[in-house]
Amino acid sequence: MLGLISHADCREHDPGPLHPDRPERLDAIHNQIIMSGLEFVIRQYDAPLASRDELKAVHDDDYVERIFAIAPETGEVVIDGDTVMNPHSLSAARRAAGAGIMAVDLAMRGEACPVFCAVRPPGHHAERNKAMGFCLFDNAAVATAHALNAYGLQRVAILDFDVHHGNGTEDIFKDEPRVLFCSSFQHPFYPGTGHASDTRNLVDVPLSAGANGKDFRAAITEHWLPALEAFKPELIVLSAGFDAHMLDDMSGLSLTESDYAWLTERVMECARRHAKGRVISMLEGGYEPGALARSVVAHLKAMI
Repeated sequence: MLGLISHADCREHDPGPLHPDRPERLDAIHNQIIMSGLEFVIRQYDAPLASRDELKAVHDDDYVERIFAIAPETGEVVIDGDTVMNPHSLSAARRAAGAGIMAVDLAMRGEACPVFCAVRPPGHHAERNKAMGFCLFDNAAVATAHALNAYGLQRVAILDFDVHHGNGTEDIFKDEPRVLFCSSFQHPFYPGTGHASDTRNLVDVPLSAGANGKDFRAAITEHWLPALEAFKPELIVLSAGFDAHMLDDMSGLSLTESDYAWLTERVMECARRHAKGRVISMLEGGYEPGALARSVVAHLKAMI
């Protein structure tokens, strides 16, 4: 059965009325799931709080302690122009990372699989010792480290589809042979990374502004799918960003719901061949509520 992990705390993280990562993103997703009828085939879970030690599996100790220390009791703390903490942000970020840990546990035990984590703040820009791009902790990286450390997996693939490159995840796992990191993104674009040559465990797919679904599918077919087949992952972790949608103002790309469904179908095929169907998906970007919600539902239907 498809699992869905979220938590009310994730809605309480509010970086301000003009910030793209608004709490209403989660409302739109949950409403669209109800309208689609998917709620009747989804098992829902509350995300736990990730512990300091679980966060330190991918982030420097001093960095984790610093984020805990600066978390405000009132008002807000501006880390940079994009990344803001209010009194609920630390709890929300710990729930978002904890959702990934729970998703791995559910998938590995066969209790729910695949699993989607409807959480915020997002995570894939958070580097080992730096918050940026709306992100405090790298949720997909925390989940992956848990799979490696708690279950002894030797091959975990992280697939990051977002209009922005997943620089944080790449920074954390660039020298980890047990992890294959594949990322598709608009280039040149924020954060300006991810255009270097591929390495043994890093496969980057930069897309030019204006690229459409045909371009996206061709790049995935040429670069990601052969790398996945050669790697034979035991678990697939998706950093699922939907801000490359043609209606999302954040993006210069022109993807649609059908493109996200197509990619998800390819991922599920690979997971059935190599990973016993084990796929977990962590919400990253997607800032036009309607397009985000429809894309997530297309993603979930393809998972089923």
